[in-house]
Amino acid sequence: MTFSIGIGPNIRKSPYFDATVRDGVKSFSVYNHMYIPAHFGDADAEYDRLLNGVAMWDVAAQRQVQLLGPDAGKLAQYLTPRNLTNTKVGQGRYVPLCDHEGWIINDPVLLKLADDRFWLSVADSDIHLWAAALGREKGWDVAVSEPDVSPLAIQGPKAEDVAAKLFGDRVRAFRYFGFEEATLAGIPLVLARSGWSKQGGFELYLQDHTRGAELWDRVKEAGAAFDIGPGAPNDVERLESGLISYGADMRWQSYRTTPFEMGFGALIDLEADIDFVGRAALTRLAASRPKRRRVGLTIDGFPPLVGHPVPLFHGDIEAGFVSEWAYSKRLGIMIAVGVVGTDLPVSSDAFTILIDGTPYSAQESDIPFVA
Repeated sequence: MTFSIGIGPNIRKSPYFDATVRDGVKSFSVYNHMYIPAHFGDADAEYDRLLNGVAMWDVAAQRQVQLLGPDAGKLAQYLTPRNLTNTKVGQGRYVPLCDHEGWIINDPVLLKLADDRFWLSVADSDIHLWAAALGREKGWDVAVSEPDVSPLAIQGPKAEDVAAKLFGDRVRAFRYFGFEEATLAGIPLVLARSGWSKQGGFELYLQDHTRGAELWDRVKEAGAAFDIGPGAPNDVERLESGLISYGADMRWQSYRTTPFEMGFGALIDLEADIDFVGRAALTRLAASRPKRRRVGLTIDGFPPLVGHPVPLFHGDIEAGFVSEWAYSKRLGIMIAVGVVGTDLPVSSDAFTILIDGTPYSAQESDIPFVA
């Protein structure tokens, strides 16, 4: 069954929108109230390019929440249970955000651009409203806004070569989540070693939306020698690599999870003298074994990709849920991720996934599926 998505003014276009249309985008999704390319018509080629070459992705829908002002650091720390005390300018941090009950409500990358200026590179939700409300309630001197910032990603084993051709060999020394402000032919941006894949790469945080097509074409030209091509964040690769996706694996209200259930326990600092949203709830949760755990699964057969979580059964008991699954070309089998109760055996072959009323047998597997 084929569907289309309407292009209207209530959903924003990326600065790279016209360039992706020109280069053959076949499908869009919606993320953070913006169109984001879903694919360019050849799933196998896009997957192979990500694993063996280099791809360029319009990820402008990865919106930034800017905290600016004397109390920006206070608000940044209050938003996350991860200790930011030693975070340096030019350094990124993966920071789970929780509500007052300890549920995860986003998992952005935080970029510290200055002592009084931070970006939260957020997953799909309206975190700017949350941050603004918390800052105002605290009476802190900090402005919360959405800056003119639109990331473009280059991902894959040859991404470093493309970045070096654009910015020089100094980029090869960038540490993961390291970044710096830069220009490319006068185009203002932030260059970061990061991205939505395990294959490695860089994100170019464009700081002038009027120059989106120009930046897209410069990256395309620099990558031509490495057979660069357009694509999009790849669900199969992210499952194989064990990457967690807010909105897919965890989401507000429906299928909520805590950081301990998702394996983020090492990022939760309950010992330091810092205050953050959900501290009391997370302290209580840390005092006992998590009730659920994240799990990888292999599935027998070829279940349809319905695009939403489904129940996971252990015998006749509904034991959890499966958030996403896909066929792994590298492994030659259907793989999935989900959450199950910790009172079940550590490993079990007695799982059943119920999809549109049809049961499919599943077996537990280590995450990541591919190291």
